[in-house]
Amino acid sequence: MPTEIRELDGAPGVVGNYLKAFGGALPLAGRLPMVPGGGGSELPDLELRVPRLETDPSHLAAYAKTCGFALRDTLPATYLNVRAFPVHIALMTDPAFPFGPVGLVHLTNEITQHRPVAVSEALSLRVWVTGLDPHPKGRTLTLHTEAKAGDEVVWEARSTMLRRGGGDESAKTARTDPAVEIPTAATWTVPGDTGRRYAAVSGDRNPIHLYGITAKAFGFPRAIAHGLWTKARALAALDGRLPDAFTVEVTFRKPVLLPAKVDFGSAQDGDVLRFQVRDARKGSVHLDGSVTPLGAKKPAATRKPAARKAPAEKSGAGATAKPAAKKTPAASRAKKPTTAAAKKPAASKKTTTDPAAKTPAGPKKTTTRRTTK
Repeated sequence: MPTEIRELDGAPGVVGNYLKAFGGALPLAGRLPMVPGGGGSELPDLELRVPRLETDPSHLAAYAKTCGFALRDTLPATYLNVRAFPVHIALMTDPAFPFGPVGLVHLTNEITQHRPVAVSEALSLRVWVTGLDPHPKGRTLTLHTEAKAGDEVVWEARSTMLRRGGGDESAKTARTDPAVEIPTAATWTVPGDTGRRYAAVSGDRNPIHLYGITAKAFGFPRAIAHGLWTKARALAALDGRLPDAFTVEVTFRKPVLLPAKVDFGSAQDGDVLRFQVRDARKGSVHLDGSVTPLGAKKPAATRKPAARKAPAEKSGAGATAKPAAKKTPAASRAKKPTTAAAKKPAASKKTTTDPAAKTPAGPKKTTTRRTTK
């Protein structure tokens, strides 16, 4: 079947789609019309497009304050994530989607900024999904987002998420760690209302981020910070060290339970700038990531050392890898060059309080349908 292309008149509303999303989580809800979660085995061949997207300076200022960015005449690299969020929810709550978005676990996020995007630029967005790939704990899907200024692709993102259930043990991969030590440069105090503040600017009002009582209903002892807030806060801390064109990749290891104290650190590894967010008391990793200038070759990561008697593998930040005869594969290669990053020394350690308190080739045939909000 050809890809269905649906053009939206502006970004869709989030509230109605959220009601659909949580309605889809109820027993037998997937049998109802207009509710996601019909239980199919395939993702819809559907692409959503927003032909014109403009930046509201007041919204941008609120986002920058929440995440710690300085205000400039260009967009923070993570900002278009929140502008695309309503389109992501619209896609995942489409009746053709095999399950609703409630309960999906965010594993990774990759953003490529091909050049700085001016606040004054009008953009177009397109969003689609690929995957249902095997994973030890279920299946994964990847949301793709592309932003254009005219005919020029200026920004891309990929978010990989896990749908739990029916895992495939053969899909296990060994965890890799950075080849360089990442010292702590700063300790952040993350207030308990961080999830609510980020929800206000992102539209992501998932109950696990809002209050302890709503998070407990989904198995968390306290509210947790949005993974994309943690990524944005880390990128804001690297301000002044980012090139004009780069790819920033992160893996989400463990949720940040609010309120929290976390350590942030970064280290240069050749052309690549690596960074981590860790629990300030336990040292466990919440997020690790890298910034690679477009055109630079990313160094290979190193395999995490295993015990002599290889135990059963564990998922998450404490995983150990089984010994293997094969060499560890190199991390993914960066895209074609535009500019390179200038090396700067890491900042000295300090304690601070949060300042606010990623394309497959398109199909040959398409059908287009225009819808309103």
